[in-house]
Amino acid sequence: MPASPPHDLVNHPLPPELLQDAAATFGLLSATVRLQIVWLLAGGERDVGTLAAEVGQTVAAVSHHLAKLKLAGLVRARREGRHQVYLVDSPVVVEIVQLLVGDRDDLLRRPARSKRRSRRA
Repeated sequence: MPASPPHDLVNHPLPPELLQDAAATFGLLSATVRLQIVWLLAGGERDVGTLAAEVGQTVAAVSHHLAKLKLAGLVRARREGRHQVYLVDSPVVVEIVQLLVGDRDDLLRRPARSKRRSRRA
């Protein structure tokens, strides 16, 4: 688990620009397909066709998602022959994604929780 920020940093408000940037990044990753793309690219470079097959989307749809991720500076591309190969360009985002979903394998094996809450007497 990563270290907690120093206590004196926690007690100060964050600049609005930083909050907007962080919220935009989380918003970008709120699309499950983009989250899956970042997860896969964290494991190694891939071309668009490979990513499309792995996420079950069309090449056009994955290209669109990659363009958004690239514009945000989360991934970058390099040319390899006739193909664009994508890789993660933000180790911090990879770390966040791995922290959020990487250790949740056990959730897939757990029985689903009831959506009804029990009432206390």
